[in-house]
Amino acid sequence: MAASVLFVCLGNICRSPLAEAAFRREAERLGLEAHVDSAGTGDWHVGRPPDPRACAAARRNGADISDYEARMVSPADFHRFDHIVALDPQNLRDLERIRPAGARAELSLLLDHVEGREGQGVADPYYGGDADFDTAWADVSAGAGGLARRMAKER
Repeated sequence: MAASVLFVCLGNICRSPLAEAAFRREAERLGLEAHVDSAGTGDWHVGRPPDPRACAAARRNGADISDYEARMVSPADFHRFDHIVALDPQNLRDLERIRPAGARAELSLLLDHVEGREGQGVADPYYGGDADFDTAWADVSAGAGGLARRMAKER
């Protein structure tokens, strides 16, 4: 049975699509079958592609996220996914607040899956430049790698 992971940030155009791509790559490398998606807690960008700077950062690292489309997290996601992974503490609090009763998804912060980074958030690169998007890629790659390795061990 395939594992399922949803990555969640605020608008679903920067950090969570990068995390989705990084996780897909690591899962493939590990031979981990997984259903992966991303979403946002806000609705500002629903239906739009990722930020061009996020697309460029992904491309610089061998991933293509240009066909992703922003969406909002929904109550059904808490039943559909095994893991819902927030990119920062505020989005984790928002997810905990909207989590329906009886939901099966395990909630965590992405950097909880990196030793020594527990409790930290991936900095939002939206108001920054290319270097901020590259830093976000490095952080989401570290977190996605840690999560994928954990999930592979549990299978």
